[in-house]
Amino acid sequence: MYSTIENIGYFCATKNSNPVYSIKMKAYHYPIAVALLLAMNVLTSCKSKTESNGQVSTDLVNNPVSASGTSDEENVALVEFESETHDFGKITEGEKVSYAFKFKNSGKADLIISDAKGSCGCTVPQWPKNPIAPGGSGVIDVTFDSRGKSGMQNKTVTLITNAIPNTKVLTVSGEVTAAAH
Repeated sequence: MYSTIENIGYFCATKNSNPVYSIKMKAYHYPIAVALLLAMNVLTSCKSKTESNGQVSTDLVNNPVSASGTSDEENVALVEFESETHDFGKITEGEKVSYAFKFKNSGKADLIISDAKGSCGCTVPQWPKNPIAPGGSGVIDVTFDSRGKSGMQNKTVTLITNAIPNTKVLTVSGEVTAAAH
């Protein structure tokens, strides 16, 4: 009744090149398969990061180094922290402690912190999502949860920015002692 599309599937290069596996698909299945593939493509594609003129937007990144090796290091964001490390001292197991890493944008372009990741799930950073203007300041709040930890702990938070260098690592540490029962 329906025509078939023969030998669509996987083939294995053997001595006689015989198909190892074949699928027989009814002709009415073909449009359904195409529609499913198109739907998967639409659902999994990225949103466009283009401006109205079709150009890729560079609003978020100002990388002054070019392929020729020349650079414009005068017009970049520069992030300066009051301190890049903090020692909580002795912490009782189960206690949550926080520290505010204060910084200033001492550059000539807006500072954008695009991401901040803790070295493990026990170290959670909070950072400003909006650009920091030149001369402006901000805070990276880092919370360490000592639940299930013991002994000396060193944890890091890695920031991704548009400054040079584009990564900055902040460190918190402390000695976790057993909770009194």
